[in-house]
Amino acid sequence: MNKRFASVVVASAGLLSLMSGTALADTAPPSPEQSCEGVKLTGALPAPPAGMAVVQDVTIGKDCKPVTGPVQYVPASSGKAAAKGALAAAPQTAAAAGRQFRSWNEMFDCCNIRMTGLYTTSTWSSADGRITTAATEARHEWNREPWDAGWSLKSSDKKDDCTNDCATVTTQANAEFTYKGIFDVTGKWYANTHHSNVKLNPDSTATCTFDVELRHTFIGWNWRRGCE
Repeated sequence: MNKRFASVVVASAGLLSLMSGTALADTAPPSPEQSCEGVKLTGALPAPPAGMAVVQDVTIGKDCKPVTGPVQYVPASSGKAAAKGALAAAPQTAAAAGRQFRSWNEMFDCCNIRMTGLYTTSTWSSADGRITTAATEARHEWNREPWDAGWSLKSSDKKDDCTNDCATVTTQANAEFTYKGIFDVTGKWYANTHHSNVKLNPDSTATCTFDVELRHTFIGWNWRRGCE
């Protein structure tokens, strides 16, 4: 089997649960004409206006090249930003007079089934041009199949560079997922690794940077990312 390698960078300028237990992701080892190996996608989004979310989709197109969708603004926690309920279920931990900022970093198959996802919820308060306190929670979601098969969370971690009396706060969250199930019984073909970085500023603005590394993909898989 001929394998192709794609390492692609998608940059955006301007304003980008356990899943359903019976849905089956379209993850069968594809033919060489459908297969992409070693795909990496990356991009950044600044915070949208209050009450809005900024979202963007990237599709794995022909010849393993990314097809970048437009950056879109939608009402917060609705429409595309709702991510099938993932954000609606995110913990509401904003302190009084504080700011809350959420991000999502997801891979969908070509049948619009969410396979893996990494989500963050950040809260912070500011005074006198500095961040007084900050906290970020990370959540992970993945699609399972019948008979205890499908995607699994292999590892995850999160680290903050500062949480009290900070000029800025940057949080890095990572999640590595593996697949072993109906479409690949070996567990050696698919693996999705998500990275999300959130930078919080004392003026209540924030930015998101996202990466995803895919061991193999189908042409037609979709990367969805956004923040609000």
